Amino acid sequence: MILYGIRNCDTVKKARGWLDARGVAYVFHDYKTAGVDGEELDRWVARLGWEALLNRTGTTFRKLPDAEKTDLDVPRSTALMLAHPSAIRRPVLADGETLLVGFAPDVWAAALG
Repeated sequence: MILYGIRNCDTVKKARGWLDARGVAYVFHDYKTAGVDGEELDRWVARLGWEALLNRTGTTFRKLPDAEKTDLDVPRSTALMLAHPSAIRRPVLADGETLLVGFAPDVWAAALG
């Protein structure tokens, strides 16, 4: 199981604490420092849609020039998230068939058993 996010993000900290408290083993991937794999991002977008992954309310997205934020589609949004990993909604939890975006304890509990 891989938990993708940014180390200093409060939501990621909550998710890590939740996983740790339940003894769930995971590897943490900080995509602010390690980046995000383009093929992995393509798989996420194919499964969930770019709208679920792009954090339009975050500071990173809001600070982008308007030209980068308009007329978004799969290629443009994917390129934006690759160029600005902080614009990916956090956290992303991936494990085989499981792919969760954002932290909702009840959803995670149901998905992880």
